[in-house]
Amino acid sequence: MYRIVRREDTVRIPPDRLGEEVDTVVNELARTGFEGKFDKGQLTVLVTNISPVGVGRIIHGDGAVYQKVNYEALVFRPEIQEVVLGTVCEVLKFGAFVHIGPLDGLLHISQIMDDRVEVNEASNRLIGKDTKKELKVGDLVRARIVAISINERTPRESKIGLTMRQPGLGKLEWLTADRDSKEEKPKKAPKEKKGAPR
Repeated sequence: MYRIVRREDTVRIPPDRLGEEVDTVVNELARTGFEGKFDKGQLTVLVTNISPVGVGRIIHGDGAVYQKVNYEALVFRPEIQEVVLGTVCEVLKFGAFVHIGPLDGLLHISQIMDDRVEVNEASNRLIGKDTKKELKVGDLVRARIVAISINERTPRESKIGLTMRQPGLGKLEWLTADRDSKEEKPKKAPKEKKGAPR
């Protein structure tokens, strides 16, 4: 999901910034120019260790200087089948949105649990009809990514589909309760087979 990659790109230093310290200007322009942008399916979250490469170029008719830079970028790239930990940020009648890093994923109502889910719009809760399990804003959940459609122009409009309908997935409180209930059950001793040599 998160990786640090080494990149090389170009920043445009406008004419009104040419009298300033080059390293300071390049650092500022690289951060504002690259952070929060998608490139090759990866969202650049943070840019660091920025260093100019060689001398800048001036293009005829443009008073700016184009400076190549090397930098390290912390990138976010969701992958199909990846298990993620997130926080429920919105509950709607068709499911819940979950913060997973800098983007949100949709947990459709059919993918929350193996129970019929009812929507309580008054209290913004999704409730299992038989199990009475509840999902609300602020709950921590473990889910798996099942679909990705990245919108590189407007990253916040990207669509990431999630599921919690598999063993080991769900609201963290549910997983803890399931684990505790399994530990409380006494374990049966294995039966000995009759006539088997010892």
